Amino acid sequence: MTTRLPLVYHDCYSFPFPDNHRFPMAKFRLLHDLLRAEGLLGDDNLHRPDACPGEVLALTHCPDYLQRFVTGTLTFQEGRRLGLPWSPALVTRTLHEVGGTLLTARLALRHGLACHLAGGTHHAHRDAGSGFCALNDLAVTARALLASGEARRILIVDCDVHQGDGTARLLAGNPGVFTLSLHCEKNFPARKAVSSRDVGLPNGLDDDGYLAVLAVELDEALKRFHPELVLLDAGVDVHADDGLGYLMLSDAGLAARDHLVLSRCLQDGIPVAGVLGGGYDRDPAKVAHRHAFLHRAASALWPRYGRP
Repeated sequence: MTTRLPLVYHDCYSFPFPDNHRFPMAKFRLLHDLLRAEGLLGDDNLHRPDACPGEVLALTHCPDYLQRFVTGTLTFQEGRRLGLPWSPALVTRTLHEVGGTLLTARLALRHGLACHLAGGTHHAHRDAGSGFCALNDLAVTARALLASGEARRILIVDCDVHQGDGTARLLAGNPGVFTLSLHCEKNFPARKAVSSRDVGLPNGLDDDGYLAVLAVELDEALKRFHPELVLLDAGVDVHADDGLGYLMLSDAGLAARDHLVLSRCLQDGIPVAGVLGGGYDRDPAKVAHRHAFLHRAASALWPRYGRP
């Protein structure tokens, strides 16, 4: 019996990484340690994922690209577009991270609510990585659940500051998925994809402005699509102090955003699986602190909406 919010994490998520790299690889371990220290994560509610099987990945990604990524034979240009130095440890963490989002979604379907301590790699495309994303865990999860019949209608709510261009392209035209992207319009990627619903936000938008737009767009998407599962990409690069975002949300704004999405969906009886998304700071501990708002909000809502 599950008596607390299911949380998904694997020790391979953080591994030795160049200190001067823009991607804060240590944030996953630091978030794990923070949630442990706060008593939100323990051995009783920790779920460790397996690596995502190749046949599941192949529902979304090109087999040739998967082979090149796994064997470390990406071209120079492919590696540059990915933005992460290749290593066997990167492959291991990536395969487990995708498996972790799929496990999180299945736990949410079973228990009503679950959160991942990673995930949200929404820039990866069918045959290429991009923007620190090697494989697209959101698209892989959606396609896997639809193929197995575990869900028929999946809403992806992408609150990362950058548009989920890979997710939009990978799932375009799929009647079982609705992609809602709220992102800073004048930010990466320069060439936007077409989501089911794109909301380009202006630079400098604050807590009140952001939350007002989100409330309207989320309500409309729920009424229009009637999802059986929501995948929430709770990127914290919308924070005012983020190194790669141009919005102005505060800590309080992040907490309010995560509570808004979770509570609105759960009130309608819709299971929610939360993943981290992006977050950038020279101090990865600050990023971990911002990510923890998702898990705190979900833990607070669990007693009312969670299913043992």
